[in-house]
Amino acid sequence: MHLGANGNVSALTPVNDSGIRAYFDLVRLTPLLERTGGRPEIKLGLIDGPVVIDHPDLAAENMREVPGEFAGACALSSSAACKHGTFVAGILSAKRGSAAPAICPNCSLLVRPIFRETVSRNGHMPSATPQELASAIIETIDEGARILNLSAAVIQPSAKGEAELRSALDYATQRAVIVVAAAGNQGVVGSSVITRHPWVIPVAACDLLGRPLSQSNLGSSIGSRGVLGPGDNITSLGPDGEPVTFGGTSAAAPFVTGTVALLLSEFPTASATELLLAVRGTRRPSRVAIVPPLLDAWSAHRFMISRGSTVNTGRN
Repeated sequence: MHLGANGNVSALTPVNDSGIRAYFDLVRLTPLLERTGGRPEIKLGLIDGPVVIDHPDLAAENMREVPGEFAGACALSSSAACKHGTFVAGILSAKRGSAAPAICPNCSLLVRPIFRETVSRNGHMPSATPQELASAIIETIDEGARILNLSAAVIQPSAKGEAELRSALDYATQRAVIVVAAAGNQGVVGSSVITRHPWVIPVAACDLLGRPLSQSNLGSSIGSRGVLGPGDNITSLGPDGEPVTFGGTSAAAPFVTGTVALLLSEFPTASATELLLAVRGTRRPSRVAIVPPLLDAWSAHRFMISRGSTVNTGRN
């Protein structure tokens, strides 16, 4: 089974990279970025590799590590785990104006490492067991996360492990914590215990024209409840201070997580169900499709307005 501030950070200073701007425009995220940089009471759970907390382009005051088996802020910066965690953290929480997308710099980021730090081989994605991922989901929710970002390869599948993972996702449902999960990069049509869960938003990856990447997993559950997010040649933060460029569903998922976080910052009284409807989109084809629609952040914002959701008038 595989799956893919506090602080005075300006909400109105987008990144300068034209490639990232093009992706923002593709999923109509730009007008939402211009309205808000998020709010510190919105806690995002990053269940991934460790993160270089003191990276100069990250607002360390907005980040906190959730204790766990693999706790520690990048003891081995060359590890796949550290590279992956720092890269995804940059998409979500880097400072505006950095080389990273920096979608929600004023939100709080709860980092829950689940990967061992080993030297990267052939660019393989870090992996965790279903039990490790299930424990991380529950612990991060208990620390106050409102949204979870999962970009992990899951190894050692078993009936017991899948049952524990399903139970953890049920817990997220009960606590109204939105779960955004990378669909995976094996280029297959299928599903997993995660993408099949009705509460999860599975994210497939697309290029700058909105076309699914060949390596992105697709399937009926992804098509019916998921979205496409930018995942081709995305530049974000590297652990050594230099930008790095990756692709795939791991890069696409935080674009969706960040969108949910900005919507929740704009509509703090909105229910999780309303946010799910907004991000997934209400205009889906009646026939079963394996390719999900493209994320449309501004349509999601307009949907929340149409539902009568209260807009936050304070700007961060």
